[in-house]
Amino acid sequence: MVLRKKRFFIGGIIIFLAIAYLGYMGFMSSATYYYTVSELLEQGSSVSGENVRVNGQVIPGSIEREAAGRILRFTLTSEEASLAVAYQGVVPDSFKTGNEVIVEGYLDSNGIFRAQTLMVKCPSKYVPVE
Repeated sequence: MVLRKKRFFIGGIIIFLAIAYLGYMGFMSSATYYYTVSELLEQGSSVSGENVRVNGQVIPGSIEREAAGRILRFTLTSEEASLAVAYQGVVPDSFKTGNEVIVEGYLDSNGIFRAQTLMVKCPSKYVPVE
């Protein structure tokens, strides 16, 4: 009887540790830090080709759309640094000049950020349109 309880207890600990490990690994893979444009450019070639997130503001007049390829090109800025971005995919309705956005992708060898994900940050305070 004691041996059976001991096996059950050890089995429970193993299952608990396995669940805790899987939870930790899932959290770490989803917790992606994002850089500002200037922080990314300071990293230089060390982040080239790596999947990263970048936060910045869309520069007015920099948005270009290619109708045939559905490629959106624009420039992000933060702290007097700018970064050219090329994005192919569905553009959120709230994407526009001056908005703060987060793009996820990689920096290619030409210095162009190839984004696979485009997220528009919501303003911290809602202001109704007059």
